[in-house]
Amino acid sequence: MCFCVRCVRIVAAFLYLCTVRFCCGHEWTFSFVMIVNKFFCSLVPYFSCRMGNFMSSAPGTFSKKKSASFVQEVVDHNCIVIFSKTTCPYCHMAKNVFNEIGISYKVIELDQHQDGKQLQEVLGEMTGEKTVPRVFVNGTCIGGGSATKELHQKGKLLPLIEQCAISSRGAYHPSPN
Repeated sequence: MCFCVRCVRIVAAFLYLCTVRFCCGHEWTFSFVMIVNKFFCSLVPYFSCRMGNFMSSAPGTFSKKKSASFVQEVVDHNCIVIFSKTTCPYCHMAKNVFNEIGISYKVIELDQHQDGKQLQEVLGEMTGEKTVPRVFVNGTCIGGGSATKELHQKGKLLPLIEQCAISSRGAYHPSPN
């Protein structure tokens, strides 16, 4: 029998509703709880709890080969790509660098993507780092949030971005200033 916190809370809520609404007998309520608990526990392999978020952990639709193709296609067709997670402070740091200089970028939020885990594994193989963010400029991984900020502070990021204007990659939009 499963006793994960989420299942216990759901079963407790159902038990409360049944006893309050229907005033059922104690034996029937216990049987009902066992049935409901078994049902919700059967769903546990398809879901997981991560940092307070309820996220699907069921396998996505991308194979490893298709994931690699997807990553490569996104990188090839966009000047700046950030593979990110919505709750990651370093991801926010990288995005803020581009926001501050007024440059648009393509972002793939791995924690909201159906195949995010697979994509992150592919990124790890491609770049040698499994952490996020993975920032690509003009087809080359420049690192994560700290590396992106450091490149900008040293004045080395803008020349890389300007190369995008020369190449045929999309998503290069300098600020109107």
